[in-house]
Amino acid sequence: MCSRGFRFFINACILFSFTSLISALEPQLGSTRVVFQTNYGDIEFGFFPTVAPKTVDHIFKLVRLGGYNTNHFFRVDKGFVAQVADVMGGRSAPMNEEQRKEAQKTVVGEFSEVKHVRGILSMGRYEDPDSGSSSFSILLGDAPHLDGTYAIFGKVTKGDDTLKKLEQLPTRKEGIFVMPTERITILSSYYYDTESENCEQDRSILKRRLAATAVEVEKQRMKCFP
Repeated sequence: MCSRGFRFFINACILFSFTSLISALEPQLGSTRVVFQTNYGDIEFGFFPTVAPKTVDHIFKLVRLGGYNTNHFFRVDKGFVAQVADVMGGRSAPMNEEQRKEAQKTVVGEFSEVKHVRGILSMGRYEDPDSGSSSFSILLGDAPHLDGTYAIFGKVTKGDDTLKKLEQLPTRKEGIFVMPTERITILSSYYYDTESENCEQDRSILKRRLAATAVEVEKQRMKCFP
């Protein structure tokens, strides 16, 4: 009996240690969230600033400039990737000078040990490892053959239901690409900070409590000092 209990304790400790190790290997998401509002639903994602800081800065700047608005997903390969087009040629609206200047930049290949699994954001590029610009893929499945050769910079935090809708759309094959037969447009995008949102919520709760307290104090004043 004691022997069985001891073995159970040891196994539980090993499992806890293994789980802790896996958690430690997972990159930490920053507090920024970006939302792409598509004609099939919203996709929200966060960044890994400690994994690919230059890539994150570049992509987030394009988002802040509205660079991805009217752009589209030119590739949807079920179980593999949904790829956002390069904003230089993928938008239906013309770009302003500031957007164009940022979109023309390339970033160094910030390759890491983070794995390509469903929901991961991975930079697109040409043969040159430092040719990443504004196109990136959202993984729709595990792709270990991409590990260490494409720069991972974030992951989807909400919107897997939207990704599943995209995977059900009719497609056509063009060379190596599986492409949707109809345009999947990023109608607009916005961003927010989860830490700021929490602070706003806390401030809102505090204001309500203060208001309720003020009402109670006034009631007591009216009762005691009419």
